[in-house]
Amino acid sequence: MFKRIKEEIAVVFERDPAARNTWEVITCYPGIHAIVLHRFAHWLWQLQLRWPARFVSHITRWLTGIEIHPGATIGQRFFIDHGMGVVIGETAEIGDDCTLYHGVTLGGTSWSRGKRHPTLGNGVVVGAGAKILGPINVGEGAHIGSNAVVVKAVPPGATAVGIPARIIEKEAGEKAGFTAYAVGSDMNDPVSRAIHELIDHGVATDKRLELILAHLQKLGVDCADSAERERFDAGYLNKIVD
Repeated sequence: MFKRIKEEIAVVFERDPAARNTWEVITCYPGIHAIVLHRFAHWLWQLQLRWPARFVSHITRWLTGIEIHPGATIGQRFFIDHGMGVVIGETAEIGDDCTLYHGVTLGGTSWSRGKRHPTLGNGVVVGAGAKILGPINVGEGAHIGSNAVVVKAVPPGATAVGIPARIIEKEAGEKAGFTAYAVGSDMNDPVSRAIHELIDHGVATDKRLELILAHLQKLGVDCADSAERERFDAGYLNKIVD
């Protein structure tokens, strides 16, 4: 137990540059308080002491602003940064070395009993405000961007952003490394890329139409009405898409 707590304190220094010393982490980090109390509540839950387990969870929520159901299974070196508003449901499963930021929800989408909350593989990072809903799997090393709403499985090493979330890149977890809030400045959004391609296609189509009209005019066809129209401003459209 104490070895596990030491590991989780050490993780704070790895993932939060604001951490200055061990005493500060022990006394001032609600994520540490929440996970330590959850370990106790989960132990009570496994002993079928359901009401005491729920009461410990309730007190933890009151003290930290983090709500973790005592039935949730959480691996080693788990880190909740800031923490306020985090909700983790009863059948959620979280692997080792995962990181959650404030406002994250691992929620269910059904009122039926049984598995109804997400499963996170090892090394998953979930950005602030993200919602992962239903009994879906988030693969090892995956990143969930801030405020994303995930309702489908995420492959290992992938990054998902948006509402509903879409995959924007896929790479090995070791290569990706730790990215705060699970987003970076070099994200390659497939929707943005598709819009740029449509704009480029529109420009190419305009050029073909202008060429066709020029040839028709040479043949004596009156194309004055067709030629007079507002020009397609590709530069402006590409700029606002970025």
